Amino acid sequence: MVGPSRQSLPQWMSAASSVDVDGAANLSRSDASPSSPSHRRSSYSDANMGFGVRALSAAGAAFLSAILMNPLDVVKTRLQAQAAGVPYYPSQHQYGRQMTSLGPNGILSDIRCFPSCARGGIFASGPVCPPDCFQYKGTMDVFYKVVRQEGFARLWRGTNAALALAVPTVGIYLPCYDIFRNWIEQFTTCNAPNLTPYGPLVAGSLARSLACITCSPIELARTRMQAYKEFRNGAKPPGMWKTLLGVLSAHKSANNHQNLQSYRIMWMGVGAQLARDVPFSAICWSTLEPIRRRLLALVGEEGNVSSILGANFSAGFVAGSLAAAATCPLDVAKTRRQIETDLSRALKMTTRQTLVEMWRDGGPSGLFTGVGPRVGRAGPSVGIVVSFYEVVKYVLHQRHINS
Repeated sequence: MVGPSRQSLPQWMSAASSVDVDGAANLSRSDASPSSPSHRRSSYSDANMGFGVRALSAAGAAFLSAILMNPLDVVKTRLQAQAAGVPYYPSQHQYGRQMTSLGPNGILSDIRCFPSCARGGIFASGPVCPPDCFQYKGTMDVFYKVVRQEGFARLWRGTNAALALAVPTVGIYLPCYDIFRNWIEQFTTCNAPNLTPYGPLVAGSLARSLACITCSPIELARTRMQAYKEFRNGAKPPGMWKTLLGVLSAHKSANNHQNLQSYRIMWMGVGAQLARDVPFSAICWSTLEPIRRRLLALVGEEGNVSSILGANFSAGFVAGSLAAAATCPLDVAKTRRQIETDLSRALKMTTRQTLVEMWRDGGPSGLFTGVGPRVGRAGPSVGIVVSFYEVVKYVLHQRHINS
């Protein structure tokens, strides 16, 4: 994978001009006065931006993406959780008492799949609705049944955790990716030019690992909030902090001791998350960078906000979709590990063991459970985050050179 040379990038995207070997002579030309446009463009670049500016741009992008894409994340998690055995059908003990109190001829609208379901009713001690009323058959079926049975707002279940996760994750991820990429490309340009095209792959992997480990407890809470369904009518499901405290207290009570080792459960599934996110970032950035550099090379220094937005969104959409499809088995493994109710088993599970179980239970289709909503979410999400982030950087750069 060899992308266009760094000279083809607009100045607001490229690393510091001092390391641009082929163009270094231009900075020493007598006609490059401090007031000339070329000097002003060369005096400020992506490498000059502080971490705070990058983090602010990334946090805004993450906020927008989390709000828009959360329903697809809920759908994906529900499909994966169902394949792992999470019940979405009310069990006997959840409605047995209510059936006894109402008598054999009662109609329980609050435990049917929907109040107007024509198939609902009480038949001796059997269920009020057929099992298929509570089983998800695909992406659109999850949308339909979640809205019908739980309400439209439930598609945004876990949004508070998604926002709490997205802002620090992307606030760490994208700025660190920029900084690592610039460092790597500066070093390789001077010392090993053949390795320069691999800078985005290494930078993306390092940045994602750092963000993943830092925010893993919030990812655990979000997955559990999205995976489980509340059967009690009118009951408010636990929020992010109650979910985390519930996991922690369950582990402590099971082990009958409280020490620092108990908090290890908060990072349950972090190995599977790293196994998913690091390859995702490596594939995503090594695909995204050459695509957007080719698109931006067509625009050059004459690009405006619309062209910058279009180039970055297009590159992000393609790269995110490919990376999401390729890493879907690892995403399913991450979900399985984080929704495991036997916490002692969860701590002993490995990603490899989980993948073997998935293959044994569902074959190839089991490995790619939820791939549709995952790809449908990841493509636009990466496009939104990257384009918003780069547009903000571009606007800040334009303000700087015009001041």
